[in-house]
Amino acid sequence: VTKKLGGYTNTKLHAIMGMAGLIMAYGGLYVIYQNKNNMGKPHFTSNHSLAGIICLIGVTTVGMAGGIFLHPDFGIAKTNKRFRFVHFWCGRIFIMMGWCICLNGLQKLTTDVTTQAMIGVPLLLMVPFALF
Repeated sequence: VTKKLGGYTNTKLHAIMGMAGLIMAYGGLYVIYQNKNNMGKPHFTSNHSLAGIICLIGVTTVGMAGGIFLHPDFGIAKTNKRFRFVHFWCGRIFIMMGWCICLNGLQKLTTDVTTQAMIGVPLLLMVPFALF
């Protein structure tokens, strides 16, 4: 949302918030990995887990590319409209992919429709803010 306002400060806030979200996602991966270790279960055996890894790699790539190429101080492609377009849409695609993967994981944890709705409905309500 801050990046949509434009400008130097908002671009920096966009990067900081994106990297904070990425750190939280990797923190979640660590917690899940350790929990599986503690329970003696194998890692990365489901489509959900493989999709999650692909999403994390993708969003990391988008973030690194933005930090290197689109940084407002030293980005070597900060004025390149095609690169900005790709960064814009790849970021949104990976956000939506991550939300779908989270909902898929929630469906594996519980069949309670109320619990699924409590998490799914807020995500659906945030779609317009994330995509447009």
